[in-house]
Amino acid sequence: MDRPTRTYAIPARADAIRRLTWLAVVLLIWAGVIFAKIIKLQVLSHEKYAALAAHQQRHLVALPAPRGSLWDRNGQPLAMSAPVDSVFVNPLRLPDLQIASDILAPILSLDRAETFQKLQNALDNERGFLWIKRKISRAESERLRSLRLEWIEFQAESHRYYPKGTLAAHLLGAVDHEEKGNAGIELSLEKDLHGRAGKARLLTDVQRRGIESETSSEPVAGQDLTLTIDERIQFAAERDLKEAVETHRCTSGSVVVMDPLTGDLLAMASYPTFDPSKPPEPWMDGSERFNHAVSVPFEPGSVFKVITLAAALETTALRPESPINCGGGILRLPGRVIHEAKNGYGLLTMAQVLEKSSNIGAVQIGMKVGRENLIDYVKRFGFGRQAGLPLPAESGGVVRPVERWGTTSLASIAMGHEVSTTTVQLAQAVSVVANGGLLVKPRLVLRRARGAVPVPERSAGTPKRVLKAETAITMRQMMEGVVLHGTGTKARLSGWTSGGKTGSAQIFDLAAKRYTHKYNASFMGFAPVTNPAIVVVVTLNGAAEFGGKLAAPVFRSVATEALRVLDTPKDLPEQPEKTPSLGKSKAEPPVEDTVEDDLAIADLDASTSVLQEREDDGPRVPNFRGKSMRAVGEEAAALGLPVVFDGSGTASAQAPTPGSILHPGERVRVEFKR
Repeated sequence: MDRPTRTYAIPARADAIRRLTWLAVVLLIWAGVIFAKIIKLQVLSHEKYAALAAHQQRHLVALPAPRGSLWDRNGQPLAMSAPVDSVFVNPLRLPDLQIASDILAPILSLDRAETFQKLQNALDNERGFLWIKRKISRAESERLRSLRLEWIEFQAESHRYYPKGTLAAHLLGAVDHEEKGNAGIELSLEKDLHGRAGKARLLTDVQRRGIESETSSEPVAGQDLTLTIDERIQFAAERDLKEAVETHRCTSGSVVVMDPLTGDLLAMASYPTFDPSKPPEPWMDGSERFNHAVSVPFEPGSVFKVITLAAALETTALRPESPINCGGGILRLPGRVIHEAKNGYGLLTMAQVLEKSSNIGAVQIGMKVGRENLIDYVKRFGFGRQAGLPLPAESGGVVRPVERWGTTSLASIAMGHEVSTTTVQLAQAVSVVANGGLLVKPRLVLRRARGAVPVPERSAGTPKRVLKAETAITMRQMMEGVVLHGTGTKARLSGWTSGGKTGSAQIFDLAAKRYTHKYNASFMGFAPVTNPAIVVVVTLNGAAEFGGKLAAPVFRSVATEALRVLDTPKDLPEQPEKTPSLGKSKAEPPVEDTVEDDLAIADLDASTSVLQEREDDGPRVPNFRGKSMRAVGEEAAALGLPVVFDGSGTASAQAPTPGSILHPGERVRVEFKR
């Protein structure tokens, strides 16, 4: 009999349970790991990853400050900024690079192939931002916006423009793409004009698209600067300088017009010039951006004789009528012989030495002054140091200390050689003569404001006295003689008296170690003579002829326009026009010296200016007390009164007293105090 078979439920169920158990354990461990990771991320490392997320999602964006504007003294705009669009894309979001380049290139006047390559390079480098074109025109912006393509994005920027074109380009300077100054006032006063940028926090998504933003600090606008420049006088100076340089084939030139009482620079022209709104071309060497009025020193030549003679009046017994032995046209010094160019002179008065620009006479006077006194007055007049203008690359010129002088340096410096100066330094120096003996610092910034709020301007301080008032008057009279009888007859004005000095220094070739046949032709002067309202200095570099022939006519033209613009009272009856135009100058009467110590004198113009006498034997002196120097000067000029200015500020005392008759030969002395 068969036994019954016993069946066991195998381990199938137990195995399943075992597997489930292991799975549960694994899941539990996995969950534990995840939970632990979550605890680590959410609790233990919360601050770390929160900061990382904030860094990735939030960006600090600079809010550019509006750049300050530049204005002339009458409120005419010289440099301003306007909002413009710049175009950029995110190459990672572009649907098709070829389509993008085909759309962008023709509208923005770009090359299709170059645009495509830029996009491809950015994509290959996984760049999420690419400028397509910055500061586009309004028409370009409107065309792109009309397409309504979300991948074309715009950034608001600011564009600097110059409403007057190239006017005052060397003064104003220029800015780069980032609106940062790179020349002129735009560079030297960058901190004031640029203002202070604001800050905003921008929240972005994974593709760096802006979601929301909040401003953390508002931008502070830059300062608006009102310059001392008068655009009308600036225009005249640039026009006449350009004509002279081009007509006479000079290499460069500069003109400075300055108010001798305040130091305000009414014009500063330099040629060749440039367009500040356009970046320099690659082939340009940058020379057209040199401001020749402040950055390029030169040997002044005979204009420097004004300093020598002024020092003589202050330190010796010499007077305008004092005889000076000019040695018959030749002077022998140790290792050197000085000649006059064509005519030799025996005795000349000191005034005639200046009128005829006698080198030998100037040397004889310089020797009487002496080395220590001469260098002292050269420095007193401001030579050898910067004038302190807010312009980059200003040169202080070169004035060597006495211990470095050679045996004939005294003779050279007395004639305006072995020193170098700039046009603006000459303007500052001749202002000393024009304003009664004070060294007034040239000024370029008249006012500052941030919006409607004025910004205080630092005071320039009290001007230093260089010459006694009597010396300044005497020098003005002698310099008037240069214009009436000497080498500067082409500087005579119609309706106003004027005084000045010509100069022509031969240019030294450093490579050849000899002087060339080119000159730095110059003229510095003032008008009117009794109460000068302006000083004008003209320099023409690389000229083929002398300053009296080339630079003096530029002075005449610029000074006439400046006096007209300033409405300066005339102190002479109108005279018929005698002076040829700048480009059609004929033979020059007297010819001043060159650096080779040459001089030629031709016919002299003996005409003089005389104050008109009144029937009561002289004009009555008005009450000047309480008036400014300019007001006193204008009133005195209108009445034909010779005035001596003493001090600065407001008139506090005068002699003779108000109401007195001023007899022939007398002068009114007015004392000014601040």
